[in-house]
Amino acid sequence: MTRPFLRLAPALALGLTLLGPAQAEERTPMDPRLVTPGQLTVATGDPVFPPWMLNNDPAGGEGFENGLVYALAAEMGFAPEDVVWVGTTFEQAIAPGPKDYDFNIQQISVTEPRRAFITFSQVYFQPDKAVVALPGSPVEDATSFAELRDARWGVTIGTTDADYLVNILGIDDAAVFDDQVGVFQAMQARQIDATVVALPTALFVTAVQVPEAQIVALLPPDENDFGHGLAFELGNPLVAWVDEALGALIDRGVVAELTATWLVADPDLPVITE
Repeated sequence: MTRPFLRLAPALALGLTLLGPAQAEERTPMDPRLVTPGQLTVATGDPVFPPWMLNNDPAGGEGFENGLVYALAAEMGFAPEDVVWVGTTFEQAIAPGPKDYDFNIQQISVTEPRRAFITFSQVYFQPDKAVVALPGSPVEDATSFAELRDARWGVTIGTTDADYLVNILGIDDAAVFDDQVGVFQAMQARQIDATVVALPTALFVTAVQVPEAQIVALLPPDENDFGHGLAFELGNPLVAWVDEALGALIDRGVVAELTATWLVADPDLPVITE
């Protein structure tokens, strides 16, 4: 009678590793480390806005970020119908603690302070910052940081836009609002003169939400803002798998194509650098 360990000897001699059922399913759609094996659970804002996602419909697949998610899901072996969307606020996305999703995508900038509470993928997009104002604003013809500081600013609380005003422009008395809708309502009421947002957001705002507003200028990057990344619960073991798939999309030019489709800006916009 052949003993069990003798039957295993050829495999061990070849350096093969015997995996349990759970390990064998890792990096497949049935990965037991997923919040719900069999589906990719993705969180995003509620509501969502173009050009990141169109028609307030993440599942529609039209837009930069949901287009990226469906490309990423396919790279990981998921069918489109296996992507399940859940809504969160931005504050919930960057808060510490357990998450009921696999990752969150809603223009979340990778910063060192946030890395203490959540784990990030590699960066998938680095946006320029843009100054948005109504005609007649004191920043309309600004050419320097000093001239920008003379205006009344408003910004969404808890964002890297708020950090930018303080760290780069030296403005620490900006009015803060719970969301971008509040910022632009205050601008239309002439309670503030200007705001700073990521360029793709500025393009949508000035084209659709507040068409009377305009992009006054582009601004230099903040070295403490590394760009947008997917946000995971701290220490989530899925990060390496997702990062590998995201890296493949970047290498094949998929992310560059999505950028060219959804996030194109006027190359002649003025730039204020100091």
